[in-house]
Amino acid sequence: MIRVAAVGDVHVGADSVGTLRPSFDGIDGSADLLLLAGDLTKWGDPAEAQVLAEELSDVAIPIFAVLGNHDHHLDRPDQVRCVLEKGGMVVLEGETAEVRIGGVSVGIAGAKGFGGGFTGSSGTDFGEPEMKSFIRHTQAIAGTLGSALRTLRTEVRLVIMHYAPIKETLRGEPPEIYPFLGSYLLAEAVDRAGADLIVHGHAHRGVEKGMTPGGIQVRNVAQSVIGRPYNVYHLGPADRGRAAAGA
Repeated sequence: MIRVAAVGDVHVGADSVGTLRPSFDGIDGSADLLLLAGDLTKWGDPAEAQVLAEELSDVAIPIFAVLGNHDHHLDRPDQVRCVLEKGGMVVLEGETAEVRIGGVSVGIAGAKGFGGGFTGSSGTDFGEPEMKSFIRHTQAIAGTLGSALRTLRTEVRLVIMHYAPIKETLRGEPPEIYPFLGSYLLAEAVDRAGADLIVHGHAHRGVEKGMTPGGIQVRNVAQSVIGRPYNVYHLGPADRGRAAAGA
């Protein structure tokens, strides 16, 4: 049984010192790894990333993360990533990592993702340069994520992203902003490559559970959605891909 802890949208700022650490006490006994689904900081300030790194410094299990739109706001994502990695986290952007847990090989692919909308109401790379750029950015990210995922030969494959790959986990958000919350291209990329679980954040007023058209379980782990410091999902031989929620 692989126990996957996950949370997104923690939005750590300078005023967050001392607030996260107590919430993660004991996580080592309840989970085998921790996935952070973006918007780790409020403004994308490397100093905020340092606060997060220090708050999670006592967590002994492996931590894998992607950045979110907030982490890009000050146009210093490389510095934010560097701070987090110096703190012991593995930050992924179109990349993969592997770890062994109890003799089981686990692969993690991650990317921020981007917007564009969903089948029947999505943007296309047609028209003005700005529109083409918007959609092509998503296409590029989805393509890179899919290619990375296909390189994994592990027994369990997990995907972290910030933007949503399906609209089902956006229910509760205004439909008018769905195109800015995610893209069906992300789900298509993962469905083609195959995975056991996708976690994302970004949709603060969405719902937790959904599924890609290809049958891969999706979990919106934005902290405001799960209502706790993190959720733990269990993946075992009998229920891999179904991501049964644990306490």
